[in-house]
Amino acid sequence: MNEATSETAAPSAQHFQTFAEFYPFYLGEHSDTNCRRLHFLGSSLGLVCLALVFYTGSLQYLAYGLLAGYACAWVGHFVFEKNKPASFKRPLYSFMGDWVMYKDMWLGNVKL
Repeated sequence: MNEATSETAAPSAQHFQTFAEFYPFYLGEHSDTNCRRLHFLGSSLGLVCLALVFYTGSLQYLAYGLLAGYACAWVGHFVFEKNKPASFKRPLYSFMGDWVMYKDMWLGNVKL
């Protein structure tokens, strides 16, 4: 890659050293409102399933929560954003980003 190309190329999920550097990139990967809404739905369903784990004692709800969360997010990316989820390259930062974005949506800092 030549110098001019590297300056103009969009950053990839792998170039970040800290979560603080990664989060603005993460938000940029969620510019479509439908994608963000699907993330919000998936995270909310995941929390409901987590509550059901504690209420029922059945670990199957943990699997349901992960399935619901990731299914909603991936539909949002592949159908609406037309990009690959950052979780494929930075799974921990992406998981953290989802919950920070979820909190920011509740607080009104990220449009839902």
